[in-house]
Amino acid sequence: MTCIAFELSGETHEIPTAEVIGALESKNIAFSIRYRLDQLLVIETSIEDCAQVGELAGRLAMTRYIIEVMGISKASMTGIISMVEGIEFKNNNSLTYNVRAKKIKRKSPISSEDIERRVGGILYTRGYKADLVEPDVQYRAVLTDDTCIFGPVIASIDRSAFERRKPQNKPFFYPGVLMPKLARALVNLARARAGNTVLDPYCGTGGIMVEAGLIGANTLGCDVQRKILIGAKMNLDFYLVDYSLMFQDAGGMALRDGCIDCIITDPPYGRSALIQARSLDTLMKNSLNEMYRVLRPGGRLVIVSERPVENWAEKAGFKVVGVYTQRVHRSLTRRITVLDK
Repeated sequence: MTCIAFELSGETHEIPTAEVIGALESKNIAFSIRYRLDQLLVIETSIEDCAQVGELAGRLAMTRYIIEVMGISKASMTGIISMVEGIEFKNNNSLTYNVRAKKIKRKSPISSEDIERRVGGILYTRGYKADLVEPDVQYRAVLTDDTCIFGPVIASIDRSAFERRKPQNKPFFYPGVLMPKLARALVNLARARAGNTVLDPYCGTGGIMVEAGLIGANTLGCDVQRKILIGAKMNLDFYLVDYSLMFQDAGGMALRDGCIDCIITDPPYGRSALIQARSLDTLMKNSLNEMYRVLRPGGRLVIVSERPVENWAEKAGFKVVGVYTQRVHRSLTRRITVLDK
């Protein structure tokens, strides 16, 4: 077995961990959780599955680094040095290296520079050559919750790509939409795979569809505003993803039973939706019944809301898998509910 660590971003407490688990499940990677720490998830998986873990870097949004764990110790200088000295480094010592230390929320009083210098010194005495700019291998020590994990970086996540896809940078912009990092995290929570048919019945400007399409899913979006659908088409064409758009109400979709693999959606909560439905209760009841109908058995729905939807969802037949929150500002906290059929 091999230990793999995911160094997580700090946007929210639970969503980054849940996103990694969903992405692992989407790849059918067998794993067990060894540690859940602040901004750090450590799993155990087989050597055979380890190669697939690195591929997740291309789809994760709320992870910074994926690290092969060579050692775990207490977050003390004595513990870290003793742990590193006990490691049998198998890399060819003609490869160059550098060492970076990260203290999560500055919880440790130890200097990051001291860790880098002393661990680098151990590698140097074993014949390895340092390269601070473009090393062949980057070693990373992450300190959190009185624990330090150490090992080489398997992959780093290009978070700048999500910045470039911010709503205001797209061909068609409409205020109040999800940011790409959260939209991608929802795609991973849904365990979407390349080739899956992913539905957003309240697609708006197509942000969720773009993120699902970029991992290779076939996307389908619905909306009741023609001008918004035209804007969604502009965005989807720009990113060259596989999509279809339908002008229809989420409460009565022209789709056959069980034809959808995953549903990921951010309904308009009843602000503009109340124009189309008599009440939020009617809107959620009708659309959740429809989503249950078109989702295949074993499929997953991830829905964003301002208020609890579990009661409506369970009445429609769904099983609640998890509920996560994201505070947007003082008057808005998003609820992300994960539901299985």
